[in-house]
Order: sequence, then C-alpha cells, then structure tokens
Amino acid sequence: MLLAHFLRDRCKLTGTHIGCETSLCGACTVLLDGQAVKSCTVLALQADGAEVTTIEGLATNGQLHPVQEGFWECHGLQCGYCTPGMILAGVQLLQRNPNPTREQIAHGLEGNLCRCTGYSHIIDAVEFAAKRMAQSNANASAKPSSPKPAEGKKKAKAK
Repeated sequence: MLLAHFLRDRCKLTGTHIGCETSLCGACTVLLDGQAVKSCTVLALQADGAEVTTIEGLATNGQLHPVQEGFWECHGLQCGYCTPGMILAGVQLLQRNPNPTREQIAHGLEGNLCRCTGYSHIIDAVEFAAKRMAQSNANASAKPSSPKPAEGKKKAKAK
C-alpha cells in the first residue's frame, strides 16, 4: 500500500491529496523525518517507525504554521488541491534556507504543480513565511518551549 493511500484511507488524514500517482504533481507531498517526499512514491511499510508530518500536523496549539499563514495572507491558493503539498515543500525549503530569494523559492517548489495560479502568490506566501519566521526567531525568549504533537504528525506504524 502506498503511503498516500495509507494516510488517507487508514489514518483519515485527507489533506494528503492524490493528483497523479506518478510523482509529477506533488499534491501528495508529506514530510518523512523532515524530508519532503511524494507519498505516492513511498510504500507505507517504508515509513514504519518514521515521523510523518501531513498538512494536518503543521498547526501547533491552534496556531497556523507561518507557511500556512503565508498562503492565507498572500492568497497563495485558488482551488486548494495542490496547497498541502506546496506548503509542505515550502516548510522543507525554509528549514534548509531560512532566507531564500524568490528564485530559490521557485526552485524549491519545483515538482509541485499548480494548475490554477501563476505561482506568484505562492512564492509571495513562502517569502511572507520566511520573514515571519525570522521575526519570531528574533523575538523568541531564551526559554525554549516544546509544543505538544499535533494530529497528522505521528510515528507511522504500517500494518
């Protein structure tokens, strides 16, 4: 069973969309141990014991992740079908490069297709998130907090 089907059918985490099942569109992108992967190319068994983060697992304590907030504030979506994959690809990009240029953002989102937009607002959204995350890091107190795990962010257990 593919990880995409496992997440949707067994875990009922339907934010992972299936657009092509050939790894071309990126709608099924999830984070597997922090790495953006297309879940239509991964067997559920391969994810056994790994941390799988879906779009449902990004918000913490009711607070949107900055990339989710960026998509909201910058109108980074139209129909929304590609949005979960785009957001998770954006999260990985900002983990690797917290201050990307627009060109680096566009490159970081390659492999995630949107059939509705011209990508400009999607790039704006990731840029917004990078600025928001930089502000948060600058304003962070010295005391680290440890948020509770959110739904959609679980250790995978294949059956």
